[in-house]
Amino acid sequence: MRIVLVGPSGLRERFRKAQAPAGGSIVIVAEGDTPASVQAAAARADAVVVLEAPPSADDVRDDGPIEVLTPRERDVLELLAEGMSNKAIAARLEISDQTVKFHVASISGKLGASNRTEAVRRALRRGLLHV
Repeated sequence: MRIVLVGPSGLRERFRKAQAPAGGSIVIVAEGDTPASVQAAAARADAVVVLEAPPSADDVRDDGPIEVLTPRERDVLELLAEGMSNKAIAARLEISDQTVKFHVASISGKLGASNRTEAVRRALRRGLLHV
């Protein structure tokens, strides 16, 4: 299986060491700190593995129930995950900047996030986004 590793360098190193005894069943085709840094290589891979450090005791739990995201909120969330600005999202979805701002606030509220970065992180942890 050909994979792309995404995450901090220390976690990627631990993953490689843990996979060494597997006898070559996994081939790492690219690595990077962020999804954007390996986007081109992801097309050549069978899977993208996103590595995260275990949450600390100070982290808020992400596994509680949430309200369902609307289809348009999912569209906005996917573009947020790509790092797009509100203005760029508005242009892509052919909606106003204010509408994007409204959707971002709604997504953040539903996910219990205090900002757009945290919303994307929580969505990834909950399986709402696939990189």
